[in-house]
Order: sequence, then C-alpha cells, then structure tokens
Amino acid sequence: MSPPPSTAPSSSSSAASHVSAIALMIVAVGMFGFLDAIAKYLAQSLPVLQVAWMRFVMHIVLAAFVLRLWQDYSRLKTARPWLQIGRGSMLLGTTVFNFWALQYLQLAETSSIMFAGPMLVAALAGPLMGEWIGPRRWVAIAIGFIGVLIVTRPGLEGLGWPALISVASVVSFALYSLATRVLAQTENADGLIVYTALIPAIALAVPALSVWIWPTDWISWALMLATGIFGGVGHWLLIKAHQTAPASTLAPFMYTQIVWMVALGWLLFADIPTVWTVLGASIIIGSGLYLLYREEKVRRQAKQVHASAAQDSTTEVLS
Repeated sequence: MSPPPSTAPSSSSSAASHVSAIALMIVAVGMFGFLDAIAKYLAQSLPVLQVAWMRFVMHIVLAAFVLRLWQDYSRLKTARPWLQIGRGSMLLGTTVFNFWALQYLQLAETSSIMFAGPMLVAALAGPLMGEWIGPRRWVAIAIGFIGVLIVTRPGLEGLGWPALISVASVVSFALYSLATRVLAQTENADGLIVYTALIPAIALAVPALSVWIWPTDWISWALMLATGIFGGVGHWLLIKAHQTAPASTLAPFMYTQIVWMVALGWLLFADIPTVWTVLGASIIIGSGLYLLYREEKVRRQAKQVHASAAQDSTTEVLS
C-alpha cells in the first residue's frame, strides 16, 4: 500500500527542487569566480596577505549576522579543536596560495589547476582515512594529473613557478576537504562555517597588518569588503544547494566555474585561454566527471548489497 500523497513529495516537486539546487550551485561557483577576479585585481596594488585577511574578516562579520551567533554561543563548541585549527590553516593556505598565483596567472589557468582538487581528495582519502579506491579511479586520477601537466607545462616554457603556487593551493584544498569530511560527522554546521574564517583571520592578523597599505580610493575599499561577501555568500549557497539535492547531482555543475572564469578573465583582464589551458582543463574535467560516476556507481552497488542482506535477514526471521 502506497503512502498518502500528502506525505510523499511528487516527482515533479523533487525535480523542481533539484533544478533550484543546481541553479544555486552554478551561482555559488560564480561567486567564487568573482572572488578570484577581485583578488586578482586588488593584488596588483595591495599585498596578497591584506586582501586575504579582509576576505576572512568580512566572512566572519557576515556569518555572525546571518547566523545570529549572539543568540546561542553553544553552536561554537567543538570537540576537536586541533582538527578545527588544522582545517582552518589549510583553508588559509588555499586562499593565500591561490591569491598569490592569481597575480601571475589567468583566471582560467588557476581554476583549471584547482579542478584537480577532487582527484587529489580521492587519492589522499585512502592513506589518510582508509577510504581506498579501485584501479579504475586510480587511472582516472592519473589521466587528470596529465591534464594538470598540460595546463602547467613544467619545463616547456609553460606557466613556471606560479603554477607551483597554484598546485600548493590545490594540495591545501584537498587536506581542507578531508578535514571537513571528518568534522562534519560530529561538529555543528554553524560552527564549521564560523571557524572556516575565524582561524585564518586570527592567523593572518599580524602579518596582514604589518604589510598593510591604505587604499587611496573607495573602489578598492568596496572590493576588499566584497571579497568576504562573495566568499561567504558563495559558501552559504553551496550549503543550501547540498541541503536540497544530493552531491552526485550537484558535483558536475562545479565545473561551470570555468565558464565564469573565462568570461571574467576576458572581460576584466583581456585574457584569452591558451590551447594548452583548454585541452588540459577538458582532460581534468573529464577525469573528474568519471570519478564522480564511479563513486556514485560504487555507492549504489553498496546500497543494493546492504538492502539485499537486510531482506535475506528478514526472510530468515519470518521463515
């Protein structure tokens, strides 16, 4: 007997919610694209540490008002403070390395390299978390790494040492993602959002203020404030999207960020991606999509095995 219509969402409403979540995902990665574009522009006249620090400070201010932290400070309690500090430090590295690389590389180049993040997460999840992957996914990771080499072209008059900075940002992002995966199992979501920016802001305060340059125009001030808004709202939209649709549905649309990056690079900096960037990005995205496909397939097979085992157990009890 099927449940009453009022207690089960219709397929049309489910599809509509997924479309809304996908739209939120596309806008979220667009926000991150604008954040990188602003950082690239500001880094031409202001220290990278100053720009990064303002990004985290404004993130905290925005989170405090949106979450109304003064109403319930218990949400900031954490059972794993050292892992929180480590996670925040990795996001700090991700941001500083990325902003630094953006001084020298095109937006499309840094975003293409950053797309290797999910592959590195899959590779590191085995030795660090015991989540080992099969040979097919290792092949996909290897192919994705070839795509990174095509974009960076080491030793072939390619992107040079700035590409290594961007790679360091990817490594930091992968470790940040793994720490987030661990903390999400026990920590309050609001606390994670706050600590995401609080720890980097504290760590950067003295270095940023020691190199501080006062902007001479209101546009620079507005853009510094906008970094936190784009970053904070982008993360919030990302969370809202994942609350509405499964990660397997949303993940492929993460790669729409390359469209934002190419468009912003062309409009703001007259940057046109090279053939190497387009080719390498295509390989990286293709490898990433295959990884998502394999992970989803393995997850479905595991659920089927679990459901079959549960059914067999029920049959034995009834027989």
